[in-house]
Amino acid sequence: MGLLKVTFVEPDGTVRTIENVKPGQSLMQVAKANDVQGIYADCGGGCSCATCHVYVDPAWQEIVGPPDDIETMTLDMAMDVLQSNSRLSCQIQLRPELDGLKVTVAPDSKS
Repeated sequence: MGLLKVTFVEPDGTVRTIENVKPGQSLMQVAKANDVQGIYADCGGGCSCATCHVYVDPAWQEIVGPPDDIETMTLDMAMDVLQSNSRLSCQIQLRPELDGLKVTVAPDSKS
């Protein structure tokens, strides 16, 4: 299995590309390990908060896929910043076809 590259756009607009990522990790784990700003992951990846909320780049939405029902309910906690391409980074498992994935970290929710 080859190593992957993922790009995060932080809330302040800083673009962070992280290379040599091992498949099988969640996008949230990669963000936390690399101090990506705006990914707090308060629940540790349990899909019970929305503090790892990202917007999937439109070019990647179909490959990443939609959220399941539990993730959708959790995303509702961030209703004021919810978009059609919203996902929780803890629920995106990195796999070879996601090499080059680009996401934007959502702003802090006020809810």
